[in-house]
Amino acid sequence: MNTKQMLAHPAHLLALGFGSGLSPFAPGTIGTLWAWLSFVLLSSYLTDIQWCVLIFSSFLVGWWSCVVTAKNMGVADPGSIVWDEIVAFWLVLLVISPTGFWGQCLGFVLFRFFDAVKFGPVAWADQTFKGFGARGGFGIMFDDLVAAFCTLLMLALWRSIF
Repeated sequence: MNTKQMLAHPAHLLALGFGSGLSPFAPGTIGTLWAWLSFVLLSSYLTDIQWCVLIFSSFLVGWWSCVVTAKNMGVADPGSIVWDEIVAFWLVLLVISPTGFWGQCLGFVLFRFFDAVKFGPVAWADQTFKGFGARGGFGIMFDDLVAAFCTLLMLALWRSIF
């Protein structure tokens, strides 16, 4: 997909993370960096409750946009769809807040690890909901939520030990 195709439909614009998914190198990582930057910029304006509403509604709208974009691209789970990384990483950052740059950086590294390696529960989520339509769109979003959960679990274990 290119910029013109992305701008042709609002679902594409959202699913491709406002262009961050068009990166020729590591679009998932670029999308996660976009999530981090937008979280930092929006955090001074949004309360925790507003973040929860934004994340929940972004999941639902993202589900729809992933269904539409994957169908239009003819690929069940295109790498250029990064809205799933954005929503899941917002969740990670919200749960670990307040934390400084290094805490956020550790969250970023762990999340990218779990999202890229896809072992255990992340692999299960990724394989269980493959395909097109509502099930496939849910799968695109869900495996990243599982990666976020694994990230948060590791951070909680780290905090409890240290």
